[in-house]
Order: sequence, then C-alpha cells, then structure tokens
Amino acid sequence: MAESTTAQQPPMGWDKPELDLSNANWQSSSQGHGDVQIAFVEGFIAMRNGGSPQKPSLIFTPAEWRAFVLGARDGEFDLT
Repeated sequence: MAESTTAQQPPMGWDKPELDLSNANWQSSSQGHGDVQIAFVEGFIAMRNGGSPQKPSLIFTPAEWRAFVLGARDGEFDLT
C-alpha cells in the first residue's frame, strides 16, 4: 500500500525530507491488532496507526524518537 502525499507546504522549521514509505518494513508495537507501527527509513523513524495505515505517518529524527520513548516511559504520554 502506497503512502499518500499532500501538496501542502511543510511547517516552518520542518527539516525532514519527504520519505518514500511505500516499501517500508512496518513493525507492530505488540500483537499486530491495528495498533501503532514503526518503520526505520533513511535514518528516520516513521510511526503510523496500524488500523488506519492510509493516514499520514509521524516522522521522527533519532533524537526526537529517543525523547518520545523516554517521555512515554515516564508517563508523559498516554499511549492507550
């Protein structure tokens, strides 16, 4: 399934490239029942909703991903 792209301009300060996620190797966060999926693409981490994979993915740099995961472990994010 190919990722859709939009013609919108990226937000100010957006320094991430347009990644081709169509051939990404998505990995499920748990048992694969429509949950969060991640893929490692060109040095970035992409995260999407496994139940709605056609929707846009979030793209993280390695530093952003680390901060997100550490924050989630500390209870900063509600991942349910």
